[in-house]
Amino acid sequence: MLDHTPLIATIVGSIVLAFVFGTLANKLRMPPLIGYLIAGIVVGPYTPGFVADGHLAQELAEIGVILLMFGVGLHFSLKDLLAVKTIAIPGALLQIVFATLMGMGLTWTIGWPLGQGIIFGLALSCASTVVLLTALQERRLIDTRRGQIAIGWLIVEDIIMVLALVLIPALSNVLGGHGEVLSTVQIFTMLAITIGKVIAFVAVMLIFGKRAIPWILKRIAATGSRELFGLSVLAIALGFALGSTFLFGVSFALGAFFAGMMLAESELSHRAAEESLPLREVFSVLFFVSVGMLFDPSILIREPLLVFATVFIIVVGKSLVSMALVLAFGRPLSTALTISASLAQIGEFSFILATLGISLGILPTTGRDLILAGALISIVLNPLVFMLLDYLKPWLEKREAPSKTPDTENTTGRPKPHGHTILIGYGELGKLVSDELKAKQLPFVIVEDHPDILRSTKNPDMPAVYGHANAPGVLEEANIHEARHLILTISDPIVAGQLITHAQILNPTITTIARANSESEAKYLQEQGATHVMISKREVARNLVKLVE
Repeated sequence: MLDHTPLIATIVGSIVLAFVFGTLANKLRMPPLIGYLIAGIVVGPYTPGFVADGHLAQELAEIGVILLMFGVGLHFSLKDLLAVKTIAIPGALLQIVFATLMGMGLTWTIGWPLGQGIIFGLALSCASTVVLLTALQERRLIDTRRGQIAIGWLIVEDIIMVLALVLIPALSNVLGGHGEVLSTVQIFTMLAITIGKVIAFVAVMLIFGKRAIPWILKRIAATGSRELFGLSVLAIALGFALGSTFLFGVSFALGAFFAGMMLAESELSHRAAEESLPLREVFSVLFFVSVGMLFDPSILIREPLLVFATVFIIVVGKSLVSMALVLAFGRPLSTALTISASLAQIGEFSFILATLGISLGILPTTGRDLILAGALISIVLNPLVFMLLDYLKPWLEKREAPSKTPDTENTTGRPKPHGHTILIGYGELGKLVSDELKAKQLPFVIVEDHPDILRSTKNPDMPAVYGHANAPGVLEEANIHEARHLILTISDPIVAGQLITHAQILNPTITTIARANSESEAKYLQEQGATHVMISKREVARNLVKLVE
């Protein structure tokens, strides 16, 4: 039966096992993505039992990359991108060159030809979109200058890899593979055409997309249909990603990023981000599962030294090069460490390059296995690298305090409040609550995970902290230890329950006030320790009856 429904079997098997192993990883105080990778190994072709369709899994994972880059584009303006061009462009170029040379050096020591070394080195030079953005989002770094540098660096890498994927088949014969022999003129012509397509793509998006995408979304929102609005967001993200690839030859991720960045010009960008969030999360999980499926564990036994050397180049060698480059551009050490940690892994383009190298007869299967092993191990190690960075954070802040560098995280610069209210969520209800608090002259701090909202509320009367409230350090930044009240306007009872428990651990005397949509939700929140729970429908009913009286 499963053979007749490979798509359903792949999605269900991947999600169920990702949930199981992700939960186990969380119980063991490890990042859930480690569980997702293990789930991929379990459903992969190199372990016994159920085997998911690897090709389908990779395509589903590509959708996750598209949606994730679209979401990043929603919070990343063209101004932000241009602001980091002087470091992102030369930094990414030099880092790719040095990383490729390190990979070539490793292959040279084991006797591989030059062509194999080039493909292998290139595969080790490009970071994973999903891993990098996940790490930045978890640490509230996307809306900081160091986060913008990392994303700009990633975009430049993306463009360079697009050019590489065009040139490698043209140079296949020269690199030792099979393929048509092209003249120097033909090679340069092909390169010029590819660069021209990328420039044309950017121009079309800036001229046409900047006007068309917000216009489409505004017209759909005017219909009042939530279903159509959510569908339009997906249609824009996926449609522009696919169209950009077919028309201009750029990657899906790059097309989706620019679509999101153009949509950010609309006042509906926040709502669009909310609509696409659930699918972004689900498909990013499928990405990690697909990585695990590609991994052949026997490479760890067959070539342990080569695996170690490959991982060393990715995690240590590439990181040191990136850090040195950022420091050379005059950026502070904290920014250099953030960029190096962000790039200390490989992902999507590495797999594409490895597959292309094998199909052209350039790269041996051992090279592919080493690349996949390096990707899997570096992705597992990346959260640990960031944990080390978090450990060094207090020292870095103390060391760089006198310089007041522009790369530090978003802070208001005001003294920490005392005896205040922390307001979680600044949606429609959150805005109404903040208006009431402001009218009564009660001190409060907004905690919001959308940077565009943070920008709009950054004024002396409305201090705000950017980040997911359950992420490490967010509530501490809002000075929860000295807060009197915590108001949760978010509608998700599970997240609200986690926040209530976490808040009471940090401040046992705090009064927590939450909302619920039903009696069962209210009961759950009370079990989690909520001091007061307001049931939305009940409160509306009471006010309506008061008008009748």
